[in-house]
Amino acid sequence: MRCGAVERGLGRTAVGSLLAQRNRAADLVVQSYSGADSCVMAKSTRIALLSVAVAVISVLGFVAPSQAAPPGRIDPRPSTAELARKLDELQRRSHGAIEVSAIGKSNQGRPVWSARVGDGPLRVLYVTQQHGDEPLGTVAALEFLREAGVGQSRYQRWLRSQVTVDIVVRANPDGHELNWRYNYAPDAAPEYGEAGKGYDINRYHDPAVAPENNPATEAGLIQRHYAEFQPQIVVDYHMQGRYVDGGGREITASLMWPTNRGVTPSNLELAKQVSVVAQRSMTEGGANVSQYPGGDYQGIARNAYGLRGSVLIELSDMGSQHEQAQIDSALRSMSAIARSAADGSLRMINPAEADAIPPRGEPVPQAAAAGTHSD
Repeated sequence: MRCGAVERGLGRTAVGSLLAQRNRAADLVVQSYSGADSCVMAKSTRIALLSVAVAVISVLGFVAPSQAAPPGRIDPRPSTAELARKLDELQRRSHGAIEVSAIGKSNQGRPVWSARVGDGPLRVLYVTQQHGDEPLGTVAALEFLREAGVGQSRYQRWLRSQVTVDIVVRANPDGHELNWRYNYAPDAAPEYGEAGKGYDINRYHDPAVAPENNPATEAGLIQRHYAEFQPQIVVDYHMQGRYVDGGGREITASLMWPTNRGVTPSNLELAKQVSVVAQRSMTEGGANVSQYPGGDYQGIARNAYGLRGSVLIELSDMGSQHEQAQIDSALRSMSAIARSAADGSLRMINPAEADAIPPRGEPVPQAAAAGTHSD
């Protein structure tokens, strides 16, 4: 147990019977191909494809428990204390498959949590809620941890043997409690942020700035955690305003790969492949996914960690009536990225398919008046 300080308490009930049925179906396939080769990832971020037998698992589609919506209504905005209780419950129920630890503390002294599942050679990092008022990726991460870590089905054991997924769960707890975008640094005069409030921590990931010199405390924590974990894949979950596509249909999510000119061709290729996996999985659940028109500033996590294959996923803020669907959409992407990395199908994707994802269109008129999020 990596974290002895997590508060103990009650959390959500176990995954429903439909998810259990899907896991049993996954077991049959994994059992059939239990002799297949393992997936190995070198430090150069090259993923060696598994044998065709294991790839068949993904092709047949039996190992996609996230295709079933999470059972019951999920609280989209748990308090930071409740988040700690939920993480502790997941850790206890996983019997060692999930490890929770604090990577540091926010400016107001709240823990910033890491939750890790699996011990495979391929390392994936998900980051949620860098902006405090963008909460849905955090609760999707809890559902992913439950799906991957709570249980001993053959699929779950196989997935955990192939990948290690680490999640910075709610990178900005102060911003969440204050219900604003920034961290808490009221005495700062930030280049990116708001005087009297704090820093926009997603502008302070420049690899040229050492974590100990980072003025945005929580960004420095993520930098240090990244350096220690050394992931091959990074996905950063945010929320955006409301937009339509070229045909007038509302966009439910947007994504983008790194666009900084310093990103190597191999890292850009991998990030585009991850983007295609995310777009496909979310679309299968009914989402309408576009490209995100992001900039190339290297202090943004998408570019900073792409300088070393990082992807941005923006869930549209469509109102409370759509929040459960948006949580499920984020969960689908998390599950599909981990699964495709584990079974080798990720590297079979033509990265040029990412360029065919349609651009984001104009703001929804009534939403434009209320302002929009940015990455």
